[in-house]
Amino acid sequence: MTSIFNKRNSIIFFVLLSLIFPAVVPNDYFLYLMTTAFIWVIAVSGLNILAGYTGYLSLAHAGFFAIGAYSLGLLTVKVEMNYWIAFVLTLGITSLSGLLVGLIALRTKEHFFAIYTLCVGYIIYLVIDKWEGLTGGVRGLIGIPTPANIGSLAFDSVHSQYYLVLFFMLLSLLIIYRIVHSLTGRTFIAIRNSEQLATTIGVSTMKNKLLAFVLSTFFAGMSGALYASVIRFIGPEIAYTSVMFDLLMYLLVGGIGTISGPIVGAIVIVWVSQQLQFLQEYRMLIFGPLLTLIIIFYPRGIVGAFISLKTRAQAKKRKVPIVNESLTPTQKQIEEG
Repeated sequence: MTSIFNKRNSIIFFVLLSLIFPAVVPNDYFLYLMTTAFIWVIAVSGLNILAGYTGYLSLAHAGFFAIGAYSLGLLTVKVEMNYWIAFVLTLGITSLSGLLVGLIALRTKEHFFAIYTLCVGYIIYLVIDKWEGLTGGVRGLIGIPTPANIGSLAFDSVHSQYYLVLFFMLLSLLIIYRIVHSLTGRTFIAIRNSEQLATTIGVSTMKNKLLAFVLSTFFAGMSGALYASVIRFIGPEIAYTSVMFDLLMYLLVGGIGTISGPIVGAIVIVWVSQQLQFLQEYRMLIFGPLLTLIIIFYPRGIVGAFISLKTRAQAKKRKVPIVNESLTPTQKQIEEG
């Protein structure tokens, strides 16, 4: 009961802090920075469905992020479609792309799956980079419009875009939370723990893995579309492997297989990166060893380390020996929340 109360307090605190952030920090640049961090939270949360809860690491996630960004850009700039119609179509295009790729990719397992999706991601990058007639190639796509007005609500300012992205981030986290705590989410976790055992008890592993893959690409497409409308200029570099590395770093630092991990990882790394801007490309000399140390000592990231400490404290208080922290029911309940 106490854990539920604490969890509820944490959620309320995070939502209230997000709502009052523009009033506390009125600087437009910091608002823009936090808006992009929220966009990455959506993208990493989608990756977490597949990698964290189903156990399949897709290295094509940046490619689907780019598909979402370019779909919205092309539909609004070249086709001149209404923004919100284009936004909905973008989600459909990205999900359909995920379905087609997943049907083939999920016939492989473990490192073969990772290698295959890495190749798919690089192919997406090459298509965007070389197909100049459609995507503009290295010149990129400019003039992407801001989100269209909804009644009297306009989204042409930094403040309004901040709250719009915040809305989509909270909505995405709520949907993912409901999925994880549903029978479908527990099926994903069963596949992650032992796919062979899940098959033995009658779980359709291919169907559920494909569902997880499509959901992952759905949120990648959503984040890409929001990114395009906030930045208003996109180039092929958003599909490059360096973006995939950033997404993985956000997930691993925050905590893979947890709801709050993508939030912590994306926000912390985005702000730390901003403070290290003066190092430019040399900042990876700091992030590389840091990421290595986190993987070695805290393989489940910041949130995972907090969960472990909390589990130890609860077990010590109840005088219950911890046989395996990663599998204790208490930790699982905290993790899934």
